[in-house]
Amino acid sequence: MALILNLETATTVCSVSLAKDGHLLAIKEQDGDYTHSENLTLFITDVLQQAGIALSDVEAFAVSQGPGSYTGLRIGVSTAKGLCYSLNKPLIAVSTLQHLSLSVSEQEGYSDALFCPMIDARRMEVYCAIYDAANKEIKSTAAEIIDEHSFADFLNAGAVYFFGNGAEKCKRVLAANKNAFFIDNIFLSAKNMITLSEKAFVNKQFENAAYFEPFYLKDFVAGKKKAAK
Repeated sequence: MALILNLETATTVCSVSLAKDGHLLAIKEQDGDYTHSENLTLFITDVLQQAGIALSDVEAFAVSQGPGSYTGLRIGVSTAKGLCYSLNKPLIAVSTLQHLSLSVSEQEGYSDALFCPMIDARRMEVYCAIYDAANKEIKSTAAEIIDEHSFADFLNAGAVYFFGNGAEKCKRVLAANKNAFFIDNIFLSAKNMITLSEKAFVNKQFENAAYFEPFYLKDFVAGKKKAAK
C-alpha cells in the first residue's frame, strides 16, 4: 500500500492525481492545447496542497508511458524522472491505453464486451489496443490506419466498444457493423491510473529512472517551419 502521485500527459489532457492505498485523495486536470510545460508542476503543487501532503512524503511517482503525443509524453516522463531522482523514490510506468480501457471496463454493464481505446494520431490513424473485461490485453498496442475491415475478427465475434479521442473519426467507417459501439466523452485522466499504479507498487514493478523512455510507438516527425515573410 502506498502514497502515489500519478501524472497523465499523453494527449491534450494534463492531469495529476494523488492516491493513498489505491484511493483518490486529490486531482487536478485540464484539457487544453498541450499546455503541460506550463501547468504540470503547478498541478502537482495544487494536488499536494489539496491533500495536505508534502512532496517528500510521496512514496512513488507514476507516469502514463504512452503511446500518445511525443511532446506531452516527454514532459510527463521527464518530470516524473526528475522527482524520482531528487527524492530517491521509485518510478512506475502505466500503459496509457490500458488505463484508458480500465476507465470503461470498470463500469457496470460491459462484462461480455471487448474494449478498444483509441488515441488520435493523424488522418485516419490511431494508437489502439484491445482489452477484455478483465483489462487483459488481447490485441497488442499498434498504430492502425482505420478502414471498414479493421478489427473484423473481433467484431464478427461480438461487441467491441470504441472510445478515446481517436474514436470519433472512426465512427463513419466502423459504425455500420452492428457489433461496433462508440462511447463519447471518454478522456485520459490520472485518476484512472490509480488501480494500475497501486498494483505495480505492491508487486514492486518499478522502472529504472536512468534509462526509462516513453513508449512513443512511432518516431517523432517535426513539422516544417513556415517560410519567413
